[in-house]
Parts: sequence; structure tokens; C-alpha cells
Amino acid sequence: MSTSPASLRMVEVSGAEALWLLEGSTLGRLVYAQRDLTVMRPARHVWEYGRLVVRTPAPAAAVPATATYHVDDIRAVTGTGWTVTVSGPAEVITDPDEAAHYRRTLAGWTHGPHDTLLRLHPKTVTGFRLARAEA
Repeated sequence: MSTSPASLRMVEVSGAEALWLLEGSTLGRLVYAQRDLTVMRPARHVWEYGRLVVRTPAPAAAVPATATYHVDDIRAVTGTGWTVTVSGPAEVITDPDEAAHYRRTLAGWTHGPHDTLLRLHPKTVTGFRLARAEA
């Protein structure tokens, strides 16, 4: 069953609902500028104490002072689902005990110099539900 583009709509959700959707997921993408390029890296995350902790295969030195994190759950067949984007200051987690905790609780893709843990302090949170238009 396919849904035509004309029967779909995108509805903005509240910041509280966007955070609720973010909390209920574990996979996303870290997005940041590096030189003249936009870089996207797969990541796992957890929302704790009003901050987003992200584990991603990106060099720590490449992560800028401000980053964006994107999460979505879109059903390809129907084109329905949701999308959430969080942006704000980002800092690499350097405390060894805290880093060890998140390495145990957030699965990563690589180990070594490109296995980075960071904390993103949200300044903007936006979200949309992708739904069928009411007939």
C-alpha cells in the first residue's frame, strides 16, 4: 500500500514531544561542519539530565563547539513517522570515569581515536510528525 505525496502532511510537534521522541530512540546522526563540508556520522545517544550524550565514530578534534544531532523514525512504505533535530554547544567527554560509563552503556561502531563521546547542550529542539492528510 503506497501513499501518494499529495496525501501526506508534516506537522510540527512541541519541544516536549520532540524530546519525548528523542528519549524513546537510541540511534541518530551527528551533523557538523568540517572545513567547507557538512559531515554526518552515525551515532548512539542517551538523554540524561537535560543533555544529550552521543557516541559516534568521529575524531574528537573534528567536533566543533556547536553541533547538530538528528533522529528520525520514518516508515518507507507509508512515508509516515517523525523527525527530531537538536542543536547546541557540544563538548567532548574527557573524564575517564564518565567516559568508561558511557562506553559500557552506549554501543559504538569503532574503538580507538575515532570513538568519541560528547555531550550536547540543546539550545534548539525541533520536531515534526509525518502523517497522512485527513480526508
